[in-house]
Amino acid sequence: MELVVGVTGATGTIYAVKLLEALKEVENVNIHLIMSEWAIKNLEIETGYSMDYLRDLADFTYDSKDLGAKTSSGSFITNGMVILPCSMKTLSAIANGYDDNLISRTAGVMLKEGRKLILCPRETPLSTIHLENMLKLSRVGAKIVPPMPAFYNKPETIEDIVNHHVMKVLDQFEIQYSKGKRWNG
Repeated sequence: MELVVGVTGATGTIYAVKLLEALKEVENVNIHLIMSEWAIKNLEIETGYSMDYLRDLADFTYDSKDLGAKTSSGSFITNGMVILPCSMKTLSAIANGYDDNLISRTAGVMLKEGRKLILCPRETPLSTIHLENMLKLSRVGAKIVPPMPAFYNKPETIEDIVNHHVMKVLDQFEIQYSKGKRWNG
């Protein structure tokens, strides 16, 4: 399985770290990581993790300015892409076909090729423009999976909340994640 993970400058880089850690544990998954300049800065600001640590979790890492990277082509077969967190700037770029960097270009490839595109927008409150862009993308097949905490699982830590969202993202690829607590009815 080939999965692309895009990380943008929205707050919430810890979600990306935990997603990459979870994917690293899954057999036969190649992780293709693209981090924007601001994602790298937020990693430094928001967490104690280093870019070297994230590079070690990924099988391949690409410069977000490299529009010639293999993920930018429909000829490169993948099982899909997750953008976590997804800034409103990136969401808008994708919704409007503005492929100004490798993250938005790769997302556009996912859409044109009919592959899975999972967007995890991190913003509040949401403006009408944000909502219209999400609706536009949903209508063309993208899944909008914002990090929204659940409380039926009785989270005790921030990590519990983050793990629940990672589980929801991995569900989109039918990958089991034992650290997320499910509703058991």
